Amino acid sequence: MTEPLPGDFALTKISGVTGKLVAVGQALIGDAAPVQHAFVYVGDGMVVQAMPGGAELIRLKDASPVVQWSTGHFDLDVYQRLTIQDEAFGLVGTPYSYLDYLSLGLAHFRVRPAWVRDFVADTGHLICSQLVDEVYLRAGVHLFDDGRLPGDVTPGDLYKLLHPKRVTSTDRDLWRLASG
Repeated sequence: MTEPLPGDFALTKISGVTGKLVAVGQALIGDAAPVQHAFVYVGDGMVVQAMPGGAELIRLKDASPVVQWSTGHFDLDVYQRLTIQDEAFGLVGTPYSYLDYLSLGLAHFRVRPAWVRDFVADTGHLICSQLVDEVYLRAGVHLFDDGRLPGDVTPGDLYKLLHPKRVTSTDRDLWRLASG
């Protein structure tokens, strides 16, 4: 594995009931993945992660074991890396919001009221994957170009970003049949 650089993000598993709940929630909305958590590497062996007690700065060795780094997946320049790093430091202490999980589920089923959507769009609170997406956005790096609202991101979405579905010959045959 390549060593992470400041500004890279990591995807991890969460053990216990919380990890199982996140995994089930992701599966229900089509974001099933072998990861349930994400954090940003800020250098010097430190990471910033969103947690129920608020976003925190901790040592990498105290974080959940990394399943995958984003290292090498994005062509980030030095300015972008420094901005991601600075923005992540600036989000330390940001509150967590369980309502954001509910909002992601409602968005998937297209029944999300405007007040819930607006609550999630307010960056005064973040879950782990939203923290990653937010610091990248603030550095001018749009991880998703599919029209989603900022904050509509799960660890499973980040995993899919690093593992895009490969088009198989079966997929191509089905597409040809469907397109006539």
